[in-house]
Amino acid sequence: MTIPDELRDIVAQHQIRNRLVGLARGEDRRDATLVRAAFWPDATTDFGIFAGSFDEYLAWVVPGAAAVPVTQHLLGQTLIELDDDIALAETHVSAYHRVDYGTEHRDILLGGRYLDTFQQRDDEWRILQRTMLYDWTQDLGTAADWSQGLMGAPFSGDHFTGTTTHDHSVAFFGRITAS
Repeated sequence: MTIPDELRDIVAQHQIRNRLVGLARGEDRRDATLVRAAFWPDATTDFGIFAGSFDEYLAWVVPGAAAVPVTQHLLGQTLIELDDDIALAETHVSAYHRVDYGTEHRDILLGGRYLDTFQQRDDEWRILQRTMLYDWTQDLGTAADWSQGLMGAPFSGDHFTGTTTHDHSVAFFGRITAS
């Protein structure tokens, strides 16, 4: 069966956006399987503060810096231009990083755009090259002390705050695969 061009493009865009979302989760949870699923093995990256092959990038982002115990990447709109088996995508990102400076934890925000070249191989879209553009950054100051709860109210359990590894979302999604 031949898929009409418009439907093929919609499916491609959906697959590309799913890769981007999976990658953001993989980076936030330091999950090598999710990160690996978003890139071709021969991919390259350039973040300005780090550039290298996919293997070098994976070794940099997973396990990540011990000084960054929490990250969260929020993806905005993605512009995708398709051309046969190549797609160019620009995705807006706002990222939060809790950074341990040794004497205190600080909350850092940054905003920018991922410029990704995707390639389709065997009906699968993955990133072939990623470049990060930075538009802004903001140091929010000393991070909140979660051990005191939220707004003066203590948490009823220890699973309410996120961490880069082994936070409650792992168990949450594990319910589906455990069934």
